[in-house]
Amino acid sequence: MTDRLPHEKGFHVSWDQLHRDARALAWRLDGQGPDDGAWKAVVAITRGGMAPAMIVARELDIRMVDTISVKSYNHQTQSEPQVIKSPDMDVVGDGTGVLVVDDLVDTGRTLEVVRAHMPNAHIATVYAKPKGRPQVQTFITEVSQDTWIFFPWDMALQYVEPYRGKD
Repeated sequence: MTDRLPHEKGFHVSWDQLHRDARALAWRLDGQGPDDGAWKAVVAITRGGMAPAMIVARELDIRMVDTISVKSYNHQTQSEPQVIKSPDMDVVGDGTGVLVVDDLVDTGRTLEVVRAHMPNAHIATVYAKPKGRPQVQTFITEVSQDTWIFFPWDMALQYVEPYRGKD
């Protein structure tokens, strides 16, 4: 049994914070592409990577944006990851010059599947956990493996009773 409250290992990310962190990711990636520092395309890992990828693409003026969708959960049970939607392989090829963006790397299993599709792509995430960290070339913030990240698209503003009772 733990003395920790459920929210104590939670990392709550607001839209403002996500925007700042995604812009910081773009700044870190600026000029790092293989074509005179430029990237030819951004591929977002759906669904969590879509918002950060859009911000990175805007900041770096990358007009070619696509998605890859990897399903690794069936309801709340983790299963073998499988690609259910691929990017345009005529554009991304082996991934050379392609920037793959996701919100978070956790165990790295999703990124292993993505890397098999685009072995030369540069993988960047906004947040990284230690187990998945080796799968990512660029990230902004590392959090502990047992931290649960609450993204803004998963939350709603609502009243919460105080932990120690009412006033």
